[in-house]
Amino acid sequence: MPVQDFAPGLAVQGFTPPLSLQDFKLVAFDMDSTLINIECVDEIADAVGRKEEVAAITEAAMRGEIADYKESLRRRVKLLAGVTVADMEQVYTERLQLNPGAEKLVQACKAAGMTVLLVSGGFTFFTDRIRDRLGIDYTRSNVLEVRSGANCGELTGYLVDQPRGDICDGAEKRKMLLETCARLGISPKQAIAVGDGANDLPMMGEAGLSVAYHAKPAVRAQAMVAIDEGGLDRLLEVVSP
Repeated sequence: MPVQDFAPGLAVQGFTPPLSLQDFKLVAFDMDSTLINIECVDEIADAVGRKEEVAAITEAAMRGEIADYKESLRRRVKLLAGVTVADMEQVYTERLQLNPGAEKLVQACKAAGMTVLLVSGGFTFFTDRIRDRLGIDYTRSNVLEVRSGANCGELTGYLVDQPRGDICDGAEKRKMLLETCARLGISPKQAIAVGDGANDLPMMGEAGLSVAYHAKPAVRAQAMVAIDEGGLDRLLEVVSP
């Protein structure tokens, strides 16, 4: 079904606005380039002069041109070896910003009684802070290994295994959405999923409402709502508080 313009920079397909947040019980957000303005892995790589190389892999992965997301992330993380925790702190304080409308949309969802989930192919160093900053209920992301002993405080270039596995990819985002719905006793059709890259498509495909925010073309084409101009809170133009 073709995407139809609803307002300048805002398009919908598959339903007739307006809907109501009261119809939904869960909202799941991607983080990098969705809730926040940067791809954290690219900015971390800048500290060791490898931003261009890492960003090229990130862009290909987000466009869906790299089939194995996990391998693409391992390649990028390998290039982060030697980055310090202080470097990451600088990325957070000097480069990372919430995207326009992010806080307003999260607050509106919480006011409507919705649970908020953050699922990211990024890293806990950042997702934990965004969780606390926005009052998010649940998160799932990846853990960067930090060297101990000599050169402590530096990234090793590897990820830490977690009980759920070492990497949160598209399949894991989908699984987290479905498991959170089951925990809440709701249908996935009572969930909203918001993202921008190809690894968000699996969870967006399960949700009752899928939202593409300044997204890659393949994601925009499949989403029920496409926000191409303005902030995340433009969703409230088609899904009323």
